[in-house]
Amino acid sequence: MTAVESRPAGVALTPSPVGQRPFGARIKAFVALTKPRIIELLLITTVPVMFLAAQGVPDLWLVVTTTIGGYLSAGGANALNMYIDRDIDALMDRTSQRPLVTGMVSPRECLVFGIALGVISTVWFGLLVNWLSAALSLGALLFYVVVYTMLLKRRTSQNIVWGGIAGCMPVLIGWSAVTNSMSWAAVILFAVIFFWTPPHYWPLSMKVKEDYARVGVPMLPVVASNRVVARQIVLYSWVMVGVSLLLTPLGYTGWFYTAVALLAGGFWLWEAHGLQNRARAGVTGGKLKEMRLFHWSITYVSLVFVAIAVDPFLR
Repeated sequence: MTAVESRPAGVALTPSPVGQRPFGARIKAFVALTKPRIIELLLITTVPVMFLAAQGVPDLWLVVTTTIGGYLSAGGANALNMYIDRDIDALMDRTSQRPLVTGMVSPRECLVFGIALGVISTVWFGLLVNWLSAALSLGALLFYVVVYTMLLKRRTSQNIVWGGIAGCMPVLIGWSAVTNSMSWAAVILFAVIFFWTPPHYWPLSMKVKEDYARVGVPMLPVVASNRVVARQIVLYSWVMVGVSLLLTPLGYTGWFYTAVALLAGGFWLWEAHGLQNRARAGVTGGKLKEMRLFHWSITYVSLVFVAIAVDPFLR
């Protein structure tokens, strides 16, 4: 495979001849375009909200259709993101094996695939769920592709803060799928994911900041010191935990969710302050242990949203 570092930004790898692209590998490549691991997180924040909205077990067919629609929509957004970012993906170590970089999928195929998933998912939601969910799904796709990928990502260090709004939309979609409406519970959970996203992603950005610096993407760790980034992580973390506790006094959740949110949030804050203390002390490299918070952030959101699904059965 041609070394990606040898090509200037903006030049995509020429796709391999069709005969050199095995069918099975091609299928895997198209699945990879949807970024399945990211979609897992999106679904974790969708399905539990449906249980909360239904105050019990929602219609299982509705859960299936909403899950499939969410995968198609997010997959389309991710494919279009790879199409737009194919120039910098070819120059970054962490993205050097993406399908457009390796030539397993051509840019044209990726573009058509992404648009097709976006159209199919919107129609799917509209016909099988409801049109409010369809509109929210389409809005999330357009926000991620246009606002985040095209406008914010390469222009501002606040890219992930505002671009993360797209990742908050599955919460609203889950609620609207059940109720065909909105509520303060959905808004609060939207805010939880909004404030979760920066301290979730910035530790990873700290780890791979040389990658982002090489291609000129101004992620916060690229343009600010570890001390500044850690301070921002702590601030967002406190707000996130505080917002997560609003559900109970407003009557949407009970003791179980509150206990899980307190314990998980408390451990998050412990890790966030630990990272800040190490950054203040000038610790760098592996001893900074920034990925500990990144990995915990995934566990945190999983625990909190599972608690959201379980809580209605314990009240």
